[in-house]
Amino acid sequence: MVNPWVALEPGADPAERVGAIRRAHDAFTSAGSVDRPVRAVVADSWRRSARAQVSPDTTASVELTDADLGSYRAEHPLSRVMPLFRELMGTFAMDGEHLLAVCDTQSRLLWVEGHASARRRAGHMNFVPGARWAESAMGTNAPGTAVAVDRAVQVFAAEHFSRTVQTWTCAAAPVHDPRTGRLLGAVDITGGDRLAHPHSLAFVQAVARAAESQLALLPPLPDTPAALELSALGRDEAVVVHRGRKLRLSRRHSEITVLLTCHPEGLSGDELLLALYEDESVTPVTLRAEMSRLRRILGGEVLCSRPYRLAVPVEADFENVLRRLGSGAPAAAVAAYTGPLLPGSTAPAVARVRRRVEGQLRAALLDGRDPELLTTWTGSPWGAEDLGAWTALAAALPSGSVRTPLVRARLRELDAEQGCRATWLQPRRH
Repeated sequence: MVNPWVALEPGADPAERVGAIRRAHDAFTSAGSVDRPVRAVVADSWRRSARAQVSPDTTASVELTDADLGSYRAEHPLSRVMPLFRELMGTFAMDGEHLLAVCDTQSRLLWVEGHASARRRAGHMNFVPGARWAESAMGTNAPGTAVAVDRAVQVFAAEHFSRTVQTWTCAAAPVHDPRTGRLLGAVDITGGDRLAHPHSLAFVQAVARAAESQLALLPPLPDTPAALELSALGRDEAVVVHRGRKLRLSRRHSEITVLLTCHPEGLSGDELLLALYEDESVTPVTLRAEMSRLRRILGGEVLCSRPYRLAVPVEADFENVLRRLGSGAPAAAVAAYTGPLLPGSTAPAVARVRRRVEGQLRAALLDGRDPELLTTWTGSPWGAEDLGAWTALAAALPSGSVRTPLVRARLRELDAEQGCRATWLQPRRH
């Protein structure tokens, strides 16, 4: 049985396969259709890349440099197994004119080492430490796709979504924390067509497993504080879960917790007053009383002062929506969006965050023109009267769709309703 994660089956002609895949890539980027001989794992990745609006002519951006990169690498869990990576892969990379690369869970390259000429050529496409090679940024590539699907994968030549990368072949495998199962990043081998062999994929898988085994033998890193889970979408009173305790917060405490989540660096009392209250007559004493009550509810180890801040990591549902949008996954963002953020809140800063989350999600849906996602949005209470979304849905439906008459009928209703509203708002003449 052919392994779908291996780029070339035994006996395949690499040159012939490159030509066929390049033609398929041209057809996909021009018309959106993809068929054999493109592997399913690559076709799915191309579709994710297109939904993320990645250009096939894109170049990676460098997000970490110099001291920032150095400190981030020093603190990253995979720094503890870099000597092992170098021992197992360094000679192979040097002898074969390949590159050893290690990335984090955002597919940012932390280390890129190997043959000098390969490093120089890779530098022309920013395959360098600190560059972001996530699928949502660079399209299909081994480290980015391995992180995206959490599987070892090989990407051959024209299977890369970005044309600048199509002279390379790479294989990458994810690395997990052996105690928690949490994804830590991926290890990758990148080079020429000679890597288009099942052995290269098996090699990086073995290296990843060896790294996990070594991490299991090392003493665990100091525990990080338990995260606070915050659910604030589609409800006026947020729910928090911390260390197994589930609490429903008051409206004001919900607003404060949302704002402190948005400002992990903390906010002063004056900044919170401006963010929370439209009425400028509210005194600092009122805010201090609210903060004291909230500290008793959450605990002093969670809520600190001077400045007011949350001292534990926060996993917030509204930030999850924004993260999924940022990673080019609008379908996942729609699934995570359960309604507007604290919809009854009139706090100025909360209203701004609410508009930002809804606005970014709505913009992604209108730009993506996915009829299924638009149907989900217009079928929700918050999208039922969104004339722009209904209009986009009507345009996105395929010709002859059975839904078209219903969508057009709803459009006529909304046009009439909004026309009436406009009439009511016009000043009357006497």
